[in-house]
Amino acid sequence: MQFPAFPFGFTGAQPGSVPPKIITRAAIVATALLSFSSAGVALSFTASNRHQTILRSGKPAAVFDATSRTFPPSSSRLRMAYEVTGDRMALPQGSYVALITPFLPCANPADDLDIQIDFDSLRSMVRWHTEQGTDALCILGTTSEASVMTMEERASIIDLVVEECKGKVPIIVGTGTIDPRRVISMTHQAEKLGADGVLVVTPYYVKPTPSGLLDHFRRIARCSALPVIMYNVPSRSGVDMSVETTAACAKIPGIAGIKDATGDVERVAKYRKAIADPGFLLLSGDDETGAKFTLQGGDGVISVTSNVVPGVQHAIMAAAVSGDGEAVKKLNSPLELLHGRLFIESNPIPCKWALRRTGVIAHDVCRPPLHSMSTQHEGAVEEALRGADLI
Repeated sequence: MQFPAFPFGFTGAQPGSVPPKIITRAAIVATALLSFSSAGVALSFTASNRHQTILRSGKPAAVFDATSRTFPPSSSRLRMAYEVTGDRMALPQGSYVALITPFLPCANPADDLDIQIDFDSLRSMVRWHTEQGTDALCILGTTSEASVMTMEERASIIDLVVEECKGKVPIIVGTGTIDPRRVISMTHQAEKLGADGVLVVTPYYVKPTPSGLLDHFRRIARCSALPVIMYNVPSRSGVDMSVETTAACAKIPGIAGIKDATGDVERVAKYRKAIADPGFLLLSGDDETGAKFTLQGGDGVISVTSNVVPGVQHAIMAAAVSGDGEAVKKLNSPLELLHGRLFIESNPIPCKWALRRTGVIAHDVCRPPLHSMSTQHEGAVEEALRGADLI
């Protein structure tokens, strides 16, 4: 398998030729990144065991060095658990990837549910994101198809990611579901295996009230030392956690931020006004509005598009965090069609097809009840990939 080449010389599992358009896109991104760096904007590249985070001011934070075990000084509740354990990374601003889980085609004709994880491709993807400057890896969320995985499979994925990038890139594990007991169990597993934080969706389908949501997140936060990022996605959960409820939850020790997938960028100012803690992370969960969300005072995006163009998304978020609207427009414009087309069918179906089409993964297999992308939509996603100079 061969990856598209981007800056920094990483080409995936095997060396090989690179499509000219991929090289062109890489050169644009590299130039943009260099210009941001010279302007004093902190970028989030890895070099050996060092990882630099982006601050809202546009200045670099202190550097975590996994070799010397030196840590940045505490500036908010967000870093408390990280300092206590001695090996947990702070949750940065920037581009978080909502990482897919690659699967192998079913090898058992008698059981079409026997679809195994492609660990080799997953390992290659994690390395690719580490080299491309992705600011944090968000694994075992909706995009990862975690709802159809066993606890044993979850452990195997966390172990692989920790082995590849612990101390280099923060690892956020999705542990949300309806049953609080299962959320606690998955959170304990993530903590034990070395995660840096957890992402917890509002309980879906059952539509808890604001007081129910407050109790739920208080219960999850006190079960673990891991910082909790709440996840509000009313299009999937059936409940919209209001700004007021979010502000009440933000007062709970251990609640570190929110992933807001409403697409309502006007909420950023409302969040900032309602939440006293300036270190509370505001992360967009909507790729189409993520850049605007960040430019208006957010801290970045947990992105599906980052699966396909991690280096570009990192550059966009670096520019957005620094308030450079012109750079954001220049970098994000070629991706605008892609942001939308990756949701032409249920996520992660189109994203997996795009990754196979660009050579990042060999198979676009999803686990049932999801299915491979309909042929009628292939042209639309391919058009978006061409628009982004990826094919």
